[in-house]
This record gives sequence, structure tokens and C-alpha cells, in this order.
Amino acid sequence: MRDLRSVRECNEIVTMANLVVVGGGLAGVCCAITAAREGLSVVLVQDRPVLGGNSSSEVRLWVLGATSHMGNNNRWAREGGVIDEILVENMWRNPEGNPVIFDSVVLEKVRIEERITLLLNTSVHELRMKDRQTIAAVRAFNSQNQTTYHLESPLFVDASGDGILGFLAGAEFLMGCEARSEFDEPLAPNQPEHKLLGHSIYFYSKDAGRPVTYVPPAFALNDITRIPRYRDFRVSDTGCRLWWLEYGGNLDTVTATEEIKWELWAIAYGVWNYIKNSGDFPEAENLTLEWMGSIPGKRESRRFLGDVVITQNDIVSQTSFQDAVAYGGWAIDLHPSDGIFSAEPGCTQWHAKGVYQIPYRAMYSRNVANLFLAGRIISASHIAFGSTRVMATCGHGAQSVGMAAALCTESRLLPRDLLQPSRMNTLQQRLLAAGQHIPGVRATDSANLARMATITASSSLQLDHFPSSEEVSEPDIPVALLLPAQAGKLPATTLYARIDLPTTVRVELWTSSRRGNTTPDEFLEAVEIRVESGACVAVRAQFDSVLEFPMHVFLIVAPFAHGAMLLSRAQSPGVLMVSQRMNAAVAKSPVQTPPPGSGVDTFAFWLPARRPGARLLAATFHPPIPAYEPEMVVNGFSRPWCGTNAWAPAYTDEHPWLRLQWNEPQSLRRITLTFDTDYDHPMESVLLGHPERIMPGCIRSLRITTAEGDVLAHIMENHQTRFSLKLPTPIETKAITIEVLARGEAPPAIFEVSCR
Repeated sequence: MRDLRSVRECNEIVTMANLVVVGGGLAGVCCAITAAREGLSVVLVQDRPVLGGNSSSEVRLWVLGATSHMGNNNRWAREGGVIDEILVENMWRNPEGNPVIFDSVVLEKVRIEERITLLLNTSVHELRMKDRQTIAAVRAFNSQNQTTYHLESPLFVDASGDGILGFLAGAEFLMGCEARSEFDEPLAPNQPEHKLLGHSIYFYSKDAGRPVTYVPPAFALNDITRIPRYRDFRVSDTGCRLWWLEYGGNLDTVTATEEIKWELWAIAYGVWNYIKNSGDFPEAENLTLEWMGSIPGKRESRRFLGDVVITQNDIVSQTSFQDAVAYGGWAIDLHPSDGIFSAEPGCTQWHAKGVYQIPYRAMYSRNVANLFLAGRIISASHIAFGSTRVMATCGHGAQSVGMAAALCTESRLLPRDLLQPSRMNTLQQRLLAAGQHIPGVRATDSANLARMATITASSSLQLDHFPSSEEVSEPDIPVALLLPAQAGKLPATTLYARIDLPTTVRVELWTSSRRGNTTPDEFLEAVEIRVESGACVAVRAQFDSVLEFPMHVFLIVAPFAHGAMLLSRAQSPGVLMVSQRMNAAVAKSPVQTPPPGSGVDTFAFWLPARRPGARLLAATFHPPIPAYEPEMVVNGFSRPWCGTNAWAPAYTDEHPWLRLQWNEPQSLRRITLTFDTDYDHPMESVLLGHPERIMPGCIRSLRITTAEGDVLAHIMENHQTRFSLKLPTPIETKAITIEVLARGEAPPAIFEVSCR
């Protein structure tokens, strides 16, 4: 193991590293991988036999974050960087959502990093302080090999979920629900309460092909009517997705966790007994109980205090932070502390109009100088925690911690030292260069030689025409084309409809009140078009409004009598058709209508359909919209955000290429490309299946050549978002050409090119 010194004496191993990460959930994994890739020696300590925490095969909860099952208005919001690598890789290997395969994907990602020493089945139980504010070392014990590990490092990360490291070090923390007055949060109670989000347990069933008898264990819950919502139970041979089998919110979810587990086992086995033996579910006759969770998934325990506390107002108002390093977008998702024994709904979810920034100051302890915070224990109020706690958000934020640890190591700094403006800018730019997305923060790294190049292409896609597939939209539901627009007037747009009798079609132009959002909450104007009957009737809409800057706009078609809009199977990066409806998994109405005084916004949900059902509105644009020019690949954004931010070739271009050319030869050591793996797709890791392994717009095969004709790379198979070519020795050239050799059914897009 490079950069580590180990001495084995009497079943004790002493290890010194640049960084010790405690906790091997997705937060700890993403943090450790990020730090190791930046050159740090890392020890990753996990108290379970597998990695992944709640996403592992021990618990089997799907990974989600800002995309929220595509049930909110956060378009193209899937988290970037390491967590994106994991989800995209799992999609390619495991579209069926097998949790055991997901385990192997996560384990492989850690194992291939040579600078990571992974300690599984190893629990931290003791630490030594250098002084009252600095951790010097931690001690951990592995019950499998009966070995104690003494781990020394200048920097530590607590990604343990319950905050064992912070707790032992005396880091300040919160637990329970703060009073409304504490952080001026309208959703909070008038008085502080010891009410937490509890644990949940999953089980799987499968069809055995013949009748199966079930005899419950003696400890199973006998009286199913103790569960007020017992009539809501359903049967599925793919497993019961009963996240609301929840308990323990009124207890200490750390010290009472074993008590909570036993109660959940009683509940889960009792529920299965009810399904099998009550007679109310004849469709369960051939089902057998295939798997029961051995440990519950834990939601909430300690939350540690940093130099700032994220609150409800930061989420709803989408507060801008100078030290933004990550983002969230899950709803403020609060559960009754009585869990399954509550008569209330299993959760209430209040969404914001867009994603919100997460500040770096929430990611280190305010009173333990060398302790970073990662995962669900970051500095947030109980109300805000309802959103920040989900796994993709935790993993994405933890990447920021791994990068911050690298900067601290390089300059012998402590976490708080990175708040100095130039250092914070360096941290943000390093994160963006590594594939992270920070909403509203543009990559401006002058070290990227691609910014100095003249960029040309074989062709550029123009948004001119989405041909009709002769399918029609659902009646009585507003539909919209979510479209990238340049500053100025929107080109005239002709939509197409199937009209049975003469009628009037109303088309409205809406934008978002906040840059980067994709919630249509700012009305600009409307036109009403009288049309005659026909199988394909042109509906021409011309708007006079002038847009101040590039943005996404909504062309909304209101429901009308005697017809429906024609659809198209065309696909274009950064363009979607959405409709006003709800996703029952994360909302209860097409319009979010919170109670008065809640501090939450009222707005409509505009959701796209998942593939293979996704469509666009058939349309023609006059003149075409130049949304995919070659220079987009160096504009500082690597996903759709206020525009497409991508180059894509024309539909008819059979041999697409993108070329970067310099006036003088440049010395290149690394070339990194960012492809289109559909950031709007949530890519849930388990339980849900997916119809495809590779995203339709992802470049699947490519070749990179120099001006002299030398082939630098010939990639036969690609499915990942980012491809990084590290040359063994620098080469000098005046140009490189990226040739697209194989593609999917959507235009092959490149969001970013970096040359160093």
C-alpha cells in the first residue's frame, strides 16, 4: 500500500495515512474515492461486511437525490462525479436492480483505488485527542480477524451516520426537532421535541410456482389492526416496497437501535403473516418470503454543528452561498415519529421550486478543528434534514469533503482555512473539473487549454423540426415543450394537432423566476389560435416577449376541446416534453398546496414521462434554434442549465467530429470528455428496473487523433458520463479531433472538453 506505514504487533496494526474516513455508506465511499484520486492515502473504516449503507444488500433502499423519482421540477438534476459513476455503472451492469450486484459495483469502485485501505467489519470505539480541539488517532476493532487498528492522521471524516467519531471527540451536535424560533422555520413545532425519523426494514417475496405455507415466528406481530393503515398493504412478487414499515422515532435512535430492530422484525413478519394467512390476498398463495432485512435502514440520529446550519428557508428560498460545493433537491420529507403505528400519512413531502446549494461550512465541525462531516450528519436543522439526508445528496456532498481534504493536505491546512476566498474558488473549480455540479457556479479554470482553442465541428444540430409520430397527447392535461432559448425573441413555433372539430388552441409562454430553475412560475404572454379540423393541423405561435438572457422556456398548451396535440419520437439534449401531473411516490396532487403559514411555495408539478414512453411535441421552429454550437463544450457548464450547454451533430451527420485547434503547439497530458448520460434520469439503484443499459445520447465509441494523425485513444465501448485519457508522457500538437464512431438513438452530445 503506497504512502502507508504499518507495523503489526500482537494483533494490533498501527497505520498512518493522509485521511481516515469512518463510515462506508455512499458518503464515505464517495469521499474516500475522491481523496484517493487526488493523491491522498486513505483508510476507509466500515463496521459492516459490505459497503453502501442503506443502499447495500443488507438494507436495499434505492439511491435517490435531487431527481426525486422524476417527481419534482428539478430537471437534469442527477448528482455528478463519483456518485454518478456508480449509478451509471450500475445501470449498465444491473438494469434489473439486483442489490447484490449493486454491492459489487460499489466494492469494485473502492478496491480499484490503490491508495485506499479498506477495513470492513471494523468498528471505531475509541479515539485519542491531541488537544481539546484536535483528533490525533482512532482505534477500531475487527471482530472477524480479532485485530485492533490504531489509525493516525492529520484529518478525519465522520461519515458514520450516527456520528460515532464526532460524538467521541466531543463535537457539538443536535438531536430531535428544534423549536420554530430556533431557526425561524415555519414547519417546525412551537416547542422543541424529541421526535425523529425512525428506522425502516424491507423484505422481498417471490413466486415459487406452487402454493407455499407460511408459519410466522413466535415474536411476529399478531394483531395487524395495531397498524392504523394496515388496509394499505399490497402484494408484489418483486418485493414489498414498504418504506413506511417505520419505527423508533420517539426513542434514542442510537442507543435503542437494537430494540427498534426487534420491533421492526416483529412488524415485518407480522405483515407477511397477514398477507399470507388472512385470506384477504389470494394472489399471495404461491408467494414465499425470499429475504428479510438483517438490519433496518436508519434515517435520523445526531446532526453535528458546523459554521452554518442549513434550514428550511435555505431550501425553499434556494439560498446562494459563496462557499457552495454541492446541492440537494429532495423534498423536505418528514415522517410521524410514531412511524407505522401513527394514523397520519407515512410522510409529508414539500418540494422547492428547484435545487438548493449546500455550503462547505456545513461540512466540518465547528469545535473539532480537524473533523470533516459527511453524509446525513452534516450541519442542518431537523426540518432541512428531511431533504439533505437522502443518499445521492449525501454522496455528492461527501465528494466535496474528499476534495477539501486533498487541498488541506497539499497546503497543510485545516478545514476552516479553506473559507479564504481564493482557496474556496480553488475548491469549487477542482470539484467542477472532477465532474461535480454546483448549481450556478461556472467552471473557469484557466488551466483548461481547451478554452484557448478554436473549436469546429463536422456539423451542428439545429432545433428546426420534431416530426410527428402520429401519436397524440393525453386529453384534459396541460402539456408543454421545455425548450432552450437564446436571449431575445423566441423564434416562431409551429406545433401540430389532430383536430376533430373547429376549435381554439391556447399556447402560453412561461419562464422560471429564478435562473436555472425549471418551474414555470413567471407568465409572459399567451396566444389563441383558431384552427379547423384535420389529421395534422398547424398551430403557429409567435410571441413578442424579449428574453434578457439564455434560459429554458415553457411553451404550454392548455387543454382544448375536440382534439389533442401530436407527439414526436425525436430526442434532443436539453429538450423535454412535460405535463402537469403528479408522481404519487413523492406528491399527492399535480399542484403542491401547502397549509397557510408553512413557508412552502404553492406551484404546479410539470413532469416528463420516463422512456420508453417519453415523447416531444411535434414542432417546427422558424428560424431554427442554434442550441448545440461547438463552443458550448467550453462554456463552463457540463449539463443542461439555462441552456443545452452541449455540442451535438446534425441528425444527418453520419461521421461526426469535433476539433480543437491552437495557433501554437500545446503540451497535453490529460484529455477529459463529458457525455450525455441523461442527467434527468434518476437511475434508482435497486428495486426499480430500467428499460435500457446505455443512455440514448451517450457516445458509445470514439477516436481521438492529433493534428499529425496519431491516434491517442480508440474507445470501442463507452457508457459512462466522463472519459478521461491520461497520457503516459505529454504530447505536443496543434490540434486534436474527436470522432464519434458509434452512437445511440439520440443525438450524440458532448457537454465539456478539458485539455491539460
